[in-house]
Amino acid sequence: MFKEFRVSELKKLDVNELKEFRISEFRIFLKKNNAVALAVGFIMGAAVSKVVTALVNDLIMPIIGMAIPDGDWRKLDFAVGTGKFLVGDFLGTVVDFFIIAFVVFVITKTLLKEPPAPEPPAMKNCKACTESVPMAATKCKFCGDPV
Repeated sequence: MFKEFRVSELKKLDVNELKEFRISEFRIFLKKNNAVALAVGFIMGAAVSKVVTALVNDLIMPIIGMAIPDGDWRKLDFAVGTGKFLVGDFLGTVVDFFIIAFVVFVITKTLLKEPPAPEPPAMKNCKACTESVPMAATKCKFCGDPV
């Protein structure tokens, strides 16, 4: 599928030929691996992440902060010797992650919801062969008797 080149062969190629080879190979790669769809999905994911992060930081976290007596719980830390552990920052990041994961889950479930399956047609049994045939049938498709 892809033509392999050796360094000695590259010297023989014209520059335009080499550009054409790279462009055509790149197009084949994009089509084969759905790289464009992946790129669009990545960009959309980054945009959704920014919106959800703003939602968490600007609307949800202030409500959580009001429920906690100290208010700004993200600055909670403790020191052991010369080391400082930022427990509040870590817990805030964990809470952000779970909220973002939940919102992305809800958005994904909403967008990928399958339409309901159509109801199967009403059926009746043939008196001669006892096979199921549609209610609108006048003749059994299995034995040919009138239904």
